[in-house]
Amino acid sequence: MAHMPDFLAPLLIVLASVLAMEWVAWASHKYIMHGWGWAWHRDHHEPHDKILEKNDLYGVVGAVMSISMFAVGSPMVMGANAWWPGTWIGLGILFYGVIYTLIHDGLVHQRYFKWVPKKGYAKRLVQAHKLHHATIGKEGGVSFGFVFARDPAVLKAELKAQREAGIAVVRESAGA
Repeated sequence: MAHMPDFLAPLLIVLASVLAMEWVAWASHKYIMHGWGWAWHRDHHEPHDKILEKNDLYGVVGAVMSISMFAVGSPMVMGANAWWPGTWIGLGILFYGVIYTLIHDGLVHQRYFKWVPKKGYAKRLVQAHKLHHATIGKEGGVSFGFVFARDPAVLKAELKAQREAGIAVVRESAGA
């Protein structure tokens, strides 16, 4: 059997962790942030002029997850019980946090820079997340992921169906 280059396993773990974090983010957004964790997330869905939101505490939770995995992978912290993949999982979580911050906070919500994409996947990301914000309150909604965006036309149809079924209150400006 051929020997795997020393960098390949850590690289694959980092990439798998970044991809897995999109699922973790989707699930926590749908079931925690729009569920029992709404108290932290509510201000993100309401107009305000504050620099920080309670919702930013979820970024602290992500940082704790990353730091915890770095600790689990560190022989300096765990001694002989260190689990080497932990370091690379922690790095994947960190990379996802950077991607999330640039795309969600920076691009979609314009917190760090002002650029509105006119075409391509960046435009699709912005449209999908704007449709996520089309509901009033925590019930219903679409597009709970942050990096992978579904077709805005499909999301609009889902919002319309939710409104008609009484599942979600949709802002009139959403066109659903």
